Amino acid sequence: MIYIDGQRFGDHHVISAVGIDRNGAKHVLGIQAGATENSASVKQLLTGLRERGLPTDRKYLFVIDGAKALRGAIEQVFGSDQPVQRCRNHKMRNVLDELPKEQHAQALNVMRSAWRLSDAEEGMKRLEQLARFLEHDYESAARSLREGMAEMFTAQRLQLPPSLYKCLGTTNVIESPQSGVEKRTHKVTRWRDAAMVERWVASAWLLTEKHFRKVIGHRDLWTLAVALGRQQKSNASTVRVA
Repeated sequence: MIYIDGQRFGDHHVISAVGIDRNGAKHVLGIQAGATENSASVKQLLTGLRERGLPTDRKYLFVIDGAKALRGAIEQVFGSDQPVQRCRNHKMRNVLDELPKEQHAQALNVMRSAWRLSDAEEGMKRLEQLARFLEHDYESAARSLREGMAEMFTAQRLQLPPSLYKCLGTTNVIESPQSGVEKRTHKVTRWRDAAMVERWVASAWLLTEKHFRKVIGHRDLWTLAVALGRQQKSNASTVRVA
């Protein structure tokens, strides 16, 4: 699994990638500084991973916040058949931003219940029903809900167990350590250039990495190995995903 997300440092944006190994441990794969979270910056990050030895001829599960730049760069560097899971927390925030407060509870309940289902088609059906209900008075909320809906259910389509939904359904795996990076850099009041940003952020990531813990549900990661074609099902019980 590869998680990708961005952080802002002054006028600079840093895209970071965190990978999960076969034992469920997290590792910082790389960072890339840029003015914005655009496709060029993300492509540079992913190309750098490839040049440092990350194979691009195999399938990974990418977990992202849904930014078009991230999605496009993944296709360019790794191919169009890579499974992508969109962050459900970002989706919830985007939808709620388009709704009045009195509509929040109902929308949250429907979205969360849909994402708990193991059947992707049934989950999408429930979200579409919510979108139809919302579009009469809150068209922008319905449009936000429908955007990228299929990739909200990638974990279900891969037939992964519910024990993995929590770590795969959001970008929390990378956002949580990003707070550690922010904590170690927040005293910097002036970022001179991108090189300074990269030095500080890289150092902060290495310090934060020392406190990483295994992801929730890591004992069931072998099911992801099977889904990605990394391991035959008959031998899956003895192998965890890379």
